[in-house]
Amino acid sequence: MLFWVLTATISLLITAILVRTLLRPRQVQIAELNDLQVYRDQMKELERDLARGVITADDADRARLEISRRILEADRAVTRAGAVAETHSRPGVKAAAAAFMAVLIVVGAAALYTRLGAPGYPDMPLATRLANLQEAARNRPSQAEAEAVIPPAEEPQDVDPAYLQLVERLRGMLKQRTGDARGYDLLARSEANLGQFSAAAVAKARAIEMKGEEASSADYADLADMRILAAGGYVSPEAEEALRRALELDSRNGPALYYSGLMFSQLGRPDLGFQIWRRQLKAGPEDAPWMSPIREQIEEVARLAGEKFSLAPRSGGPLSTPLPNAGADAGATLPGPDQAAIAAAGEMSAEDRNAMIEGMVGQLSERLAAEGGTPAEWARLIRALGVLGQKDRAAAIWSEASQTFAGDETALAQIRPAAEAAGVAR
Repeated sequence: MLFWVLTATISLLITAILVRTLLRPRQVQIAELNDLQVYRDQMKELERDLARGVITADDADRARLEISRRILEADRAVTRAGAVAETHSRPGVKAAAAAFMAVLIVVGAAALYTRLGAPGYPDMPLATRLANLQEAARNRPSQAEAEAVIPPAEEPQDVDPAYLQLVERLRGMLKQRTGDARGYDLLARSEANLGQFSAAAVAKARAIEMKGEEASSADYADLADMRILAAGGYVSPEAEEALRRALELDSRNGPALYYSGLMFSQLGRPDLGFQIWRRQLKAGPEDAPWMSPIREQIEEVARLAGEKFSLAPRSGGPLSTPLPNAGADAGATLPGPDQAAIAAAGEMSAEDRNAMIEGMVGQLSERLAAEGGTPAEWARLIRALGVLGQKDRAAAIWSEASQTFAGDETALAQIRPAAEAAGVAR
């Protein structure tokens, strides 16, 4: 309220000063009056010269005639100028102009602020805004929360059954050979090729854990890639940690830099994202897999950052574009993330986020009970219950899913990673 009082007071003061200046009576200085006075002075000087005998009477008569003619012309000019000045200084004209100016200033200022300002917002210094963004980044949804609220992945289509059998054999083999880092690397790539990015991320994390200090920057970048794809393009805190480790080991890792720029753009810091992507565009190479998604998004990021930057015409898109690798191609039919839900969850307290997830879980549970569903949907429900800490319900759903898909090892293979993540797999 204080802001509006101060704004109105300042606007009225400025308006009053301008209107007072406009309405103030003014003495119009007519140039022709000066000419008339000059000619009159010349006439007086002529009479003095004649009295002193400086000029003859004939010369005085000729000069007097010429000066008189000029006085008459100047007098007519004064009359015309005076009429014009009177017309422009009429009180009615001034009052109308003053009223128009007052309305224009007040209404124009209000309209301009309504368009460019933020009525009702408190003062937001840059330091406060940055602190709020950092707080929102710390409280944003976790990887599990993000995976729980996005639409379920579609089952892979047109996949060679022999390939599916090989992947299933690999899963079974790794249950017996739990220390095989290379095997888990292979499983991670295989799951990603099937569009099962959540399972791929779990396998890749196990491979990195087994490698220990020997894990490379590429390993961590791949883990971040799989986590981001599993969350539908959202860079979670867990994915951010993988990106951080990748860049610690290799500060020029292209995929890690690309996803770091994407993360900053999602977290309300397009200025930092734009800087990273602009450096990548300059560094190249032109055929790098991250160049195309950067070109598709950098103009929008630049606009959000307040930078003037343009490339060739682009198709545009949301700030959630994965890198075009084998895993991304396999998951091209995946629906995009529900950005509105993720953004809203980032602003909620932990209790509110759990309530939001519980609402989605309730809807999904009712639909599966009434209509059944795909293995991906059963996995999504189990994973969500695990996030909520409802292990008893998760175990019951896993048991029900095991009975529903009894004998279908392919379906159970899709559901089992969710049950393992929830800690209820037998």
